[in-house]
Amino acid sequence: MALIPFAWMRASAALLQPLRRLSATAWLREADVDLLLRALHPAWCLNRVLAQVEAREWVAEDMLALTLRCNGNARGWRAGQHVQLYWPHAGTRLSRSYSLTAVHGDGRIELAIKRQPGGRLSNQLLDHLPVGQVLELGQADGSLHWPASRDGVLLLAAGSGITPLLGLLRQALSEGFTAPITLLHYVRQRSQRAFSRELQRLMSQYPNLQVRWAISGDAAQADELSGRFQPAHLHALPGSSLLVCGPHGFVASVREQWAGEVQAEAFSLPPVEASASTAPLQLQFARSQLAVTGDSASSLLQQAEAHGLRPVHGCRQGICTRCTCTLLSGTVRDLRNGQLQHEPGQPIRICVSVPQGDVVVDL
Repeated sequence: MALIPFAWMRASAALLQPLRRLSATAWLREADVDLLLRALHPAWCLNRVLAQVEAREWVAEDMLALTLRCNGNARGWRAGQHVQLYWPHAGTRLSRSYSLTAVHGDGRIELAIKRQPGGRLSNQLLDHLPVGQVLELGQADGSLHWPASRDGVLLLAAGSGITPLLGLLRQALSEGFTAPITLLHYVRQRSQRAFSRELQRLMSQYPNLQVRWAISGDAAQADELSGRFQPAHLHALPGSSLLVCGPHGFVASVREQWAGEVQAEAFSLPPVEASASTAPLQLQFARSQLAVTGDSASSLLQQAEAHGLRPVHGCRQGICTRCTCTLLSGTVRDLRNGQLQHEPGQPIRICVSVPQGDVVVDL
């Protein structure tokens, strides 16, 4: 049983600053300090973000919204960013990146988790995560933001791509954004319309907001669009700024049809080009003192893992930056945009970097 209440965690963050300075200058070991702090409360630590589950709410047939209260180490977070969530299971530490649907001033945050068929982490969290459980989170990251323009804004989401856009939408409306806002959410079944009750309530409360759903697996009703994204869906909609989030194919299709300002975030990677060669090449992981034969058909992360290495990583989509390493020599291709990177000393994200020849990386 904790000796101090969880509500004190956020207020006590400033009191730990002297210990953080001593830890940063190696006068104290952070792990030792955290061990002592955890004796008072399991969420008390110098720098790690720990959060307690306060509420669970099903917002769609396959999506659960969580309200978490963070300790004092979650600073500067914004709705629309994403955080890495960690969960120990069967002797391994599973992790995945989830978007912040709300960030409150009292240390509470909200995020939503979509069930993935066969997913090791999502199914554990949806089926077994209890209220009161303490979780570890990474620091928030992400560049999506509400447009500075006071013109209309279009939001296009597919599946769980609704989550970062909902966070930005909630914040913009609460801060008094009055220009037209149109949200299009693409789902397979009507039961997957996440946050539909809240969105309908927001439409009633804010006359500048229009929300529509596109259904690809059920017959569309009168107020719904039918099928997957089509260029005609963008016609005659007010707005000069577009935010789009979803699988890579969806995001790429929307970007091709939009000539104005666009912010995009894809939660899946493009397929490796069919022309990618499986011809052998040399991969050298310098810090591990390991040289192996590789190919240009899979990422450096996949190939490192195939040879027994366990690099630090998170989202495996090029979003969270946890797998960033230094390229020492050679050329890699970024799966997200196809760009080649070849400068020695350049940081690369190995989960989305495919070698284009012999490569040496500081791993």
